[in-house]
Amino acid sequence: MKVIHIDCQNRPCPQPVMALLELLKASRPSDLEVTVDNQAALENVSRFLRSRGYAVEHTEEGGLWRVFAHTDEAGEGEGKASAPKAQASSALAEDLRTLVLIAAPVFGNGDDALGGKLMKNFLSTLPEMGSALWRIILLNGGVTLAAEGSPVLEQLQKLEKSGVGVLACGACLEHFGLLGKKAVGETTNMLDVVTSMATAHKVIRI
Repeated sequence: MKVIHIDCQNRPCPQPVMALLELLKASRPSDLEVTVDNQAALENVSRFLRSRGYAVEHTEEGGLWRVFAHTDEAGEGEGKASAPKAQASSALAEDLRTLVLIAAPVFGNGDDALGGKLMKNFLSTLPEMGSALWRIILLNGGVTLAAEGSPVLEQLQKLEKSGVGVLACGACLEHFGLLGKKAVGETTNMLDVVTSMATAHKVIRI
């Protein structure tokens, strides 16, 4: 079986995932090999392919990761399955989902010590939203909340355990040197952020 190779070296987030998205819109090859040169891209590409039904493995050598993906459901691209996609989109539109975007490690402006306490209280109180609380996305300085030693790590882990999605921006984690210290949630990319905002019924930005 022919393996489709995609070289995603030197491509910033979310370009590796966008390249795969364009490929899968046109076709659905059974075997893919994707080359990336950073851990954030590795996690994003792997998660994206798994979400599309591929079994994923990877190897690493000399600072390069090769992601191998296989599916037994090869065939037409996403664009050919318009009816199921439209039905799924309609169902999502009717589902009341609240997305919380957190772009800083503190809540509000003024005193950071107070802001840190308020953030902890905020995350501790979020479960009061009930089933409407769908996903938390951490961006920019907000990703520090998902790292080892975070003062709100326990709160985020409890939210994730309860079924709330916790996503941390991979480019942001890399910027702060925290990719290897992430202790909760999944690594995400800007495509996920944008599609999450489009899917959510309500977006709360902190």
